[in-house]
Parts: sequence; structure tokens; C-alpha cells
Amino acid sequence: MNPSRIAPLALALILLSGCGGTTQELSPEDRTQLYRTAIEEARDQDMNDAVPVITSAEEDLGQAIFDVLGLDPADCTACALSVSLMNVKAYGIAAVYPADGREEQVKASLSAFIDQQRQNFQQYLVDQYEIAQDARLETLSDGTILMVMCEDQDGVFDSIRASIEEQK
Repeated sequence: MNPSRIAPLALALILLSGCGGTTQELSPEDRTQLYRTAIEEARDQDMNDAVPVITSAEEDLGQAIFDVLGLDPADCTACALSVSLMNVKAYGIAAVYPADGREEQVKASLSAFIDQQRQNFQQYLVDQYEIAQDARLETLSDGTILMVMCEDQDGVFDSIRASIEEQK
């Protein structure tokens, strides 16, 4: 074999060997940024401006968002949350990587939020009630708990899930 061809082949083998191995675990900070970016990219700029993404209880309105969702910051290793605090819109997106042993608590809290939104809008705003009815709450393959309640929730959910699962 020609020696000039060995180097590119060796380089290709080295690069390919990294593709099938173990995945690098994201740090909580990197995971939080991944969640924030995934949510912001799944929405238009108007929604990003109107309903910001919160990643900690220390941010403006952060504790209020955690409270509305029924989450304790200690339940979350990483998270990005976006919730309308005005009772005229059924809107909430939460990507949460739960702390060890807190998966059921996080799912129960987010499920209770969805139930509350359904009750709030059942007799009030029919279009918002339908959005609440169609909310999605699932655990992704990497352990992320993803809740999406908004217009076009399937498209938003799929976009966020794809962004998160790309990073595994």
C-alpha cells in the first residue's frame, strides 16, 4: 500500500472509533444550556421575548415559575422552564433532568400543572383548554422529563426532543 494513503486511513479510523463508543455525560450547566437553546430554537422570537426561559430560582420570576410548576429547585439537576404567568394563555414548556430519585416527583408536579391548566380553562377559554388538553409530558431516552403545552405542541415537542437527543 502506498504510504501516502496510510495516514488519511489511520486518521479516519481514529475519528470513527470515537463515534461508536460511550457518550460523554453532560455537566448540569451544559445540559441546562442545551435545554434553554432547544426551547428557544423551537419557538419564534415573539414567544422568546414574551415568555422567557428560566433556568434557576434566583432569576427574575424564577421562584414564581418553580412554584407554579410545583417544582423544588432541589428536584432538578438541570432545567429550563418557560411558563405564562398570566391566566389567559395555556402555555408551559419544561425540560428537567431530575435529581437522583426525584423522577416521579418531577413528573407528578408537571402533571399536576397540566391538570390545573385544564381546570383553569375548561369553562373559561375553549381554545386554551384544547391546548391544555393536548399537552405532552414524556421522559426522553436520556432521562430528561419534557413537558410541552402550547400551540403546535407536537412540532415544538419534536424539535426540543431532537435537539436534546442529538447531544447524547
